[in-house]
Amino acid sequence: MDLRAGDHLAENPQYEQDFYAWLINSAKLIREGRFSEADIENIAEELEGMARSDKRQLINRFAVLLAHLLKWKYQPQKRSKSWKRTIKEQRKRIHLLLKDSPSLKYHIEENISDAYEIAVLSAAGETDIDESVFPEDCEYSIAEISDGDFYPD
Repeated sequence: MDLRAGDHLAENPQYEQDFYAWLINSAKLIREGRFSEADIENIAEELEGMARSDKRQLINRFAVLLAHLLKWKYQPQKRSKSWKRTIKEQRKRIHLLLKDSPSLKYHIEENISDAYEIAVLSAAGETDIDESVFPEDCEYSIAEISDGDFYPD
């Protein structure tokens, strides 16, 4: 495989053959207004995939945050600066994600519900507390989850 700098991208690359080159070429075609030459179907699929990725990232961030809030509440003897930093960091990352993609807020309760199921599994695995000890549904409001000063006792 020749990896010399200066190699050029293939002209009219195919989606399945060289994804990076296809992306660069697609962006060029769109910028030049050459829409009839663009691979619109695959571009649309990639855009939808990006949207799903943002939603998955939000759910993952909430899951980490909620798991740490559960550990904070159910293992008070093991509270640490590390847990507190993780809680603060996840809140900040969630805030930034919602700032960049505000429409994700419209499904936030559903996302929190999905994230909570993951959080319970994570918290149970990390604490050796049985899953049944944790509430079946998230007991924290969106306001509490978002509040930088909220730590459950």
